[in-house]
Amino acid sequence: MFEKKGLEDELRSIDSRLQDQENWKNHDLLNRDMKRKNFLINFLNSIGNNEQNFIDTRELLTISHNSNDKNLLNDLKSELITIEKNLTKLYLETLLTGKADSNNSLVEIHSGAGGVESQDWVAILFRMYSRWCDSRGFNTELVDQNVGDEAGYKSLTFKVSGENSYGWLKYENGVHRLVRISPFDSQSRRHTSFASVYCYPEIDNSVEIIISDKDIKVDTFRASGAGGQHVNKTDSAIRITHLPTKISVQCQSSRSQHRNKSLAIEMLKSKLYEKQIIKEEEENKKNRDQKGEIGWGNQIRSYILQPYTMVKDHRTNKQISDTSGVLDGKIDFFLENQLIKFS
Repeated sequence: MFEKKGLEDELRSIDSRLQDQENWKNHDLLNRDMKRKNFLINFLNSIGNNEQNFIDTRELLTISHNSNDKNLLNDLKSELITIEKNLTKLYLETLLTGKADSNNSLVEIHSGAGGVESQDWVAILFRMYSRWCDSRGFNTELVDQNVGDEAGYKSLTFKVSGENSYGWLKYENGVHRLVRISPFDSQSRRHTSFASVYCYPEIDNSVEIIISDKDIKVDTFRASGAGGQHVNKTDSAIRITHLPTKISVQCQSSRSQHRNKSLAIEMLKSKLYEKQIIKEEEENKKNRDQKGEIGWGNQIRSYILQPYTMVKDHRTNKQISDTSGVLDGKIDFFLENQLIKFS
């Protein structure tokens, strides 16, 4: 499952670079090497600990079998299950080695076919991802929102800060479909709603993306909100369009137009960086560029609440009946399976 020797060779290579005083002048390279070194040390220690636990447990299994000690046998079976879970966790970490997997991420959710139903669905998805982030110890920050007319959001963008957040979320790209009894329908009919999710990595100081002023169009508009005294009364919200690629981003999280423009530029750089990654990793293109039409036939996952309960991922064919748990942020089952399938 693990190429332990390869990891040990990489650790020795990093140690060699760190011993070269010339490399200490490059702070970005130094920070990356130190971060990678700490990861490798902890990873290899975990492998060693689990390997020794397995050897000890196997020997005790032989003893318990010969002595017919059923209590000890049950305890050792539980220990083997724990070791298997630990190794699976370590295996998943080996899959999070893409060029930007360790970066923070930016996630956009857009409502599709279904009107107010889909706008409410965007809010439910935002809550689902927020709860998942909380369970991981990740921080979320709402960057932009376009509030729905009656409920939810027409669209929103939020930032996820945490180790490997992009690596975990990058395969969530695509259309998510919800089937439920509508809370907005006085006749309690079943409705189908759609929303698209698009995740891209936040760039760090080690990545240089140059954007020329002549290649962008900047528009200002009044920030939207729920109303009241805190509604922004100036055109502080910013929309930037990258003319060569037609990529558009917007930000209204701050009351400062200058701050919003700065954040929007960083978002644009992140999207351009993601395009660059896709070109360099053509084998992942179909999995990471599935935006398409937000409607029938394009969904990657279905969340069925009526007439039965089931969440099914159409790419991995994995499904689960605990819909309330999934919508409350328990999505590791799907994230892990898609990571295994597509990596």
